[in-house]
Amino acid sequence: MSDQKPAARPAAMPQRGPFAMQMGPTAKPKNFKSSARRLFGLLAPEKSKIIFVGIVAVVAAALSVSGPNILARGTNIIFQGYLRLTHATGPLAAKYGATTGTGMDFPALARVLTYVLMLYGFASVCSWMQLYVLNGITQRTVNRLRTTAQAKLMRVPLSYFDGQQHGEVLSRVTNDIDNVSMGLQQSLGQILGSVLSAIGILFMLFWVSPILAVIPIVSIPLSLFITAKVGKRSQKRFAAQWKNLGVLNGQIEETFTGHALVKVFGRRKATDERFAKTNEELFEASFGAQFLSSTIMPSINFIGNLSFIAISVFGGLRVASGAMLIGSVQAFIQYARQFTQQQSQVASLSNVVQSSIASAERVFELFDTAEQTADASDAKLSPGKGEVHFEDVSFRYKPDVPLIEHLNLVAKPGQTVAIVGPTGAGKTTLVNLLMRFYDLNSGRITLDGVDIASVPRRELRGKIGMVLQDTWLFGGTIRANLMYGNPTATEEQMLAAAKATFVDRFVRALPAGYDTIIDEESSNLSAGEKQLITIARAFLAEPALLVLDEATSSVDTRTEVLVQRALAALRVQRTSFVIAHRLSTIRNADLILVMESGQIVEQGTHAELLAKNGAYHRLYHAQFTLPAAA
Repeated sequence: MSDQKPAARPAAMPQRGPFAMQMGPTAKPKNFKSSARRLFGLLAPEKSKIIFVGIVAVVAAALSVSGPNILARGTNIIFQGYLRLTHATGPLAAKYGATTGTGMDFPALARVLTYVLMLYGFASVCSWMQLYVLNGITQRTVNRLRTTAQAKLMRVPLSYFDGQQHGEVLSRVTNDIDNVSMGLQQSLGQILGSVLSAIGILFMLFWVSPILAVIPIVSIPLSLFITAKVGKRSQKRFAAQWKNLGVLNGQIEETFTGHALVKVFGRRKATDERFAKTNEELFEASFGAQFLSSTIMPSINFIGNLSFIAISVFGGLRVASGAMLIGSVQAFIQYARQFTQQQSQVASLSNVVQSSIASAERVFELFDTAEQTADASDAKLSPGKGEVHFEDVSFRYKPDVPLIEHLNLVAKPGQTVAIVGPTGAGKTTLVNLLMRFYDLNSGRITLDGVDIASVPRRELRGKIGMVLQDTWLFGGTIRANLMYGNPTATEEQMLAAAKATFVDRFVRALPAGYDTIIDEESSNLSAGEKQLITIARAFLAEPALLVLDEATSSVDTRTEVLVQRALAALRVQRTSFVIAHRLSTIRNADLILVMESGQIVEQGTHAELLAKNGAYHRLYHAQFTLPAAA
């Protein structure tokens, strides 16, 4: 859009929005820990529900953990019945109480099984409640995250988008937020349940046999060491994975938006090679991240199996010596197996957590982007004549690269001011400053005597109608695109604007008329028709000022004549700034400014500037004089 490619300039503005405390500009995500704290800090609005989930999770874990210990009683009842049926005697039979009574105690066994079934059933209900509430917590948090991302994009300066690939920005607010959503959804409930269950199981291990409990305890530091080591290495690869995915999305967006140019210039092979290179980098980062994180679970299972073997051997010896009941050993083995399963489950979620944190970092980088300076006040612009003054205006995109220095300009009410000059002279930059897309380094711009920096941007831009060289239409009907300029306009006003800009003549020929749907790339309209619609949209807005950036560049010669007539009618009693490359379109301008290197080197009418035989004279004759044959 600008003549000179702008670079991001710092803008001091405090963080606003629902996550202001968690996402201040100074809290840059440097590593996993800080990013994780910041991510889980987003759950603060759900504090009461999280407390409820915690209580339910504790109940569910306590009920589930109690099961094996109760089942141990059933095992002892069965073994006791077996000893009775075989008429066993001696210390073993006495230990199990098999010397009294006859046969199997089925009523006692039935009571144990019924109690266990009720226990597990109630635990399942608690788990269902936990997951239901957690799902709501996660989705509301992600909803706020998306809302904040959208609001942030509305507050960042234009320089941010000038310095970013569109696909990269889209990837942050779509792919990365979706990945954060998936990570929270999968990890919150499972990690909470696994940790609570592991604590409960650990307690039961010591309750059943403090001596055997030493065996699974030894596995904990080994499992933590493996998880931390592998997680630290995989985090970098997850970050590279999502970064490369953003780059790939940017390349795809560019390629398919400009697919015609890719074919015309025969750049298909180069484009394919560029895509293949980025895709290969994405593959390597993704493969490394997934492979490394997937090695955690087998490692922990191996450690768990070693513990299981040791528990089986030592537990069997203690049963044989009469130090433990067989049911207690069975319960202990179940607890040990569950303990390993909980460790494995937490470890298996580590890749999800690592990936989510990597995506969260990229989202936080967007949130930490410097915002445009805040509006100075809520002042309103009163209806005026449209007199514009540039007073000693200086501006640079880069601090060390001068562009506009000490520029002065007066545009009188109702004047048509044309701005011409070579590429990079600062023509579009001048308009960007008027629209406050960028803030001045020094000087000021006034509209009817009011400094535009003292009024809200929305108020200022509501007084200005702008038609760019690059047309922009959204998917929807032609009517909706026209009404975008003035949503409160009536059907009669819309039709009047369409007729004034000659939109009506080609829309009437379409089968659906004004209800014709414009597809995503507006491919069902010609370039000239799209340009006419954007001009009609500006007509309907009824602005006090007009900014036309080569607004007729895409229309044919005959249509251009018609549009020029319409623009002339629209410019009556309105101050207009026209950026022109084709000098034939601005011959009748009230004032022509010739810019070079950010300075106005000449100004006057068409006839006056030609008579000076200077910069404008050279530009004009360069367009209408054929080069000498070689």
